[in-house]
Amino acid sequence: MALTSGTKLGPYEIQTSIGAGGMGEVYRAHDSRLGRTVAIKVLPVSFSADRDRLQRFAQEARAAAALNHPNILSIFDIGDENGAPYVVSELLEGETLRDRLRSGPISSRKTIDYAVQVARGLSAAHEKGIVHRDLKPENLFLTNDGRAKILDFGLAKLTRPENDNGGADAPTMHAATEPGLIMGTAGYMSPEQVRGKTADQRSDIFSFGAILYEMVSGKRAFHGETAADTMSAILKEEVPELSETARNVPPGLDRIVRHCLEKSPTQRFHSAGDMAFDLEALTEISATGKSGAQAAAVQATQSESRHKLAVAAGVIALAVAMAGLGWWFGHRGGATAPADYQQITFRTGFMGNARFTPDGSVVYSASWDGGENQLYLARLGESGSRELGLKDAELLGISKNGELAIRLNTVGFGGYARAGTLARVPMSGGTPREVIENVQDVDWASAMFPKTATGGWSTRSAKCFWTALIGSAIRRFRPTANV
Repeated sequence: MALTSGTKLGPYEIQTSIGAGGMGEVYRAHDSRLGRTVAIKVLPVSFSADRDRLQRFAQEARAAAALNHPNILSIFDIGDENGAPYVVSELLEGETLRDRLRSGPISSRKTIDYAVQVARGLSAAHEKGIVHRDLKPENLFLTNDGRAKILDFGLAKLTRPENDNGGADAPTMHAATEPGLIMGTAGYMSPEQVRGKTADQRSDIFSFGAILYEMVSGKRAFHGETAADTMSAILKEEVPELSETARNVPPGLDRIVRHCLEKSPTQRFHSAGDMAFDLEALTEISATGKSGAQAAAVQATQSESRHKLAVAAGVIALAVAMAGLGWWFGHRGGATAPADYQQITFRTGFMGNARFTPDGSVVYSASWDGGENQLYLARLGESGSRELGLKDAELLGISKNGELAIRLNTVGFGGYARAGTLARVPMSGGTPREVIENVQDVDWASAMFPKTATGGWSTRSAKCFWTALIGSAIRRFRPTANV
């Protein structure tokens, strides 16, 4: 039902319409009790015909209101007016992610910034046992001050659209949650939702992966001419490489997106908190790179003035160097400053290999308190570690792009000799890809190649070759080679 300016809904006075859709109409309103401006969503009258649905709606609204998270829309009140339920929430200034995407893809830096916020909001909701089940760009809001907000928590899984156009983007969600019913929006549903199975927090992670893909590339991760075609693509097709659809995509962001979009729920991030953890690591790497670029720019603008001081600086530097050299020869027998150690693990058990990641974190294998051996990630400066979901695996090496070389199915030969199956897996997790059997140890090795244009030699990516101890022989091969 359409409301006009001045209409009263309890203590709320309607001011103007903000928007309308199959899930109801939204109005800007004034709260006479607290003297604040709010948003009111009036839900379809069909709600009043189903008492169970109304009861579930009230329960979910109360649960969502209890979240109180900066990245989730705050719900203030619920009510009923002439048989039409309504929800009162904070009024946001800005635009939905869908509106923003109409202008094209979003930069990787901004995507990561928004993604961290949404992941934190999802984590807070999941910890309270609330699953969104209908994440899509229309349900993410970007405020004018740079915040990302998740809309309609606890509401999307309970509502049924009044109108359905049957297109590829048509909402196909049902109010009930019985097995066999499809819930979600075509294009952003997880495979388990498409099959009508129960959707848990990992379903939200898949939907968010599809949104991330679209933010970076400007294209839908899964899209067909009809909703049926789109859902078929979700079940059977892999999304194109982000590098094929967008330029300058950080490899870490590409790995996170692909980890979210694993077809099997067990292969995705275990929680939104884990996803936020990896996204925050990308933020730190981006900030470090930005600082370096800014420093380079300042250095370039000051290069001329420094050139004028070059001769004087050279003379001073030579004098200082000579004095320092003399001091070193006179004091080289003295004691050096003690090393600074930082404890990373605090549990009792067996420790295996440990390696630094490109961002300075530590990945290690361990068996704590008599449990099974698995891999952990510890970020420097933070206490505790988190599981990577790779059990019965021994860490062998990490590439400069953050890919892990691990050994599976390890067999001991007495002493310290061990051998097993070499596999590779992204640091964000996923299914290990087996490479070769009977490997004792391996690591990425730099390789020298002749330059094609200017002559000389260059060092390519450190992941070009693996140097491996296979049986009793040392071999070098490409990771993709058939060995």
